[in-house]
Amino acid sequence: MTDARPLGADEATFIAAARSGDPARFALITERHRRELQVHCYRMLANYEDAQDMTQETFLRAWNKRETFKGHAALRTWLYRIATNVCLDFLEKRDDRTPVPSGLPDAGSEVLYLQPYPDRMLPEDPQESVVARETIELAFIVAVQHLPPRQRAVFVLRDVLGWPASKVAEALELTVASVTSALQRARVTMREQLPGRRLDWRSPAAHELSDDERGVVKSYIDAHERNDLDGLMSLLRDDLRFVMLPERGTLVTTAKDAVDGWVSGGLFQRGYDDWRGIATMVNRTPAAVLYLRAPGDPEYRLFAVAVLHIVDGKIAELTGFDATGKPWLGLATTL
Repeated sequence: MTDARPLGADEATFIAAARSGDPARFALITERHRRELQVHCYRMLANYEDAQDMTQETFLRAWNKRETFKGHAALRTWLYRIATNVCLDFLEKRDDRTPVPSGLPDAGSEVLYLQPYPDRMLPEDPQESVVARETIELAFIVAVQHLPPRQRAVFVLRDVLGWPASKVAEALELTVASVTSALQRARVTMREQLPGRRLDWRSPAAHELSDDERGVVKSYIDAHERNDLDGLMSLLRDDLRFVMLPERGTLVTTAKDAVDGWVSGGLFQRGYDDWRGIATMVNRTPAAVLYLRAPGDPEYRLFAVAVLHIVDGKIAELTGFDATGKPWLGLATTL
């Protein structure tokens, strides 16, 4: 892969480190790219733990291939190329990393391996690292999973990172025509998966929550703490899309049916009626972290994270995650 560019200081330093054979010196240079490469792997894989592992594998491959780097491409480009192919190799070996039918009428498919991405692990400079809010939201991540792996790679490199077709073709060992065709098919699928959503990923995007979003999250937490079922119901759109991962069963339902279903499942009844919550963000999306206190327990214990897609002051999509056993979320285990 060749860029029409002079050898930069970063590349020269990297080459010197590679020639020295000093792994610590090599790691010091590559480590600065960890967060953006991990986000890239997450877009490809939709699973935080897999993305962590594949980022580490990227650095291992980079070390093993260090002598092949001549500085003709930017170091960042070279690392992205390795990371993309690491993810493709991973997907080729796994048969459990594709969406599965939800099992419910007209509810489409589900990504059962989806995990939330903690905002604290995103690159510090979103614009510089091409992390727009829309391309890390859960809806986008889920939609990308409906693309075949190589088509997925083309779409992310072209439409998210903005690589030219020739560079993508070289990275994936495809022809430019194949890249163009794959991108066209990918865009059709993304429009089907994200109807009415913004599809121009490389344009500037807002990164801050609106006052409206903050208010809805606060009301959602307050409703839990007061066991206010009517208040909770009033926050939900009638065409709510709800899923609690990793359980199977995406549900598009009315607000009343959703709340009735939660109650029949045991929530807001004895043992599941003493809640506390805190507002946070994951995947650059408003979320509520819910803590539950069991009878006789002096502490509220981490229970779940509810990621909320809010439209016109109502919760249109609610994706719940079991928050226990996930220290990488950076959440307090008790309150």
